[in-house]
Amino acid sequence: MRLHICAIGRIRKGPERALIDDYLARFDRTGRALSLGPCLEHQLDDRKATTAAEQAKLLDRAIPAGAEVLALDERGTVMSSRDFAAHIAARRDSGVSDMAFVIGGADGLDPDFRAKSHTLLSFGAMVWPHMLARVMLSEQLYRAATILSGSPYHRD
Repeated sequence: MRLHICAIGRIRKGPERALIDDYLARFDRTGRALSLGPCLEHQLDDRKATTAAEQAKLLDRAIPAGAEVLALDERGTVMSSRDFAAHIAARRDSGVSDMAFVIGGADGLDPDFRAKSHTLLSFGAMVWPHMLARVMLSEQLYRAATILSGSPYHRD
């Protein structure tokens, strides 16, 4: 199953970019044996789409046809890392070929876009900058792959 991170805004060189690149490279290495990956990142230019509704149109174009859409949103479900890994594995095992993880811009996701997403996921009650949310998602994808592979990276 291919994974896609579809995010409003570009992250250029710096510590966030280095962390994302590192975790996604680790995910691709670990996930390959699990039929997970690659994880492709789609950075969408927010200079041309300034409202949540305009950004939703960009996101719709970036998401592969038929993909399972998991949107990051503060109103979403909080999952443990093990539950997150199980969620990904269940979708893979049910024949889903693409899963898209969506991160909105500074004003969040358009309500209509949220409503049509398959799953809403929250990283907790706090609001996180979208750059850090992308780092956290990348790490959790790698962690999910290590959980599914039985690696000792994740400790309960």
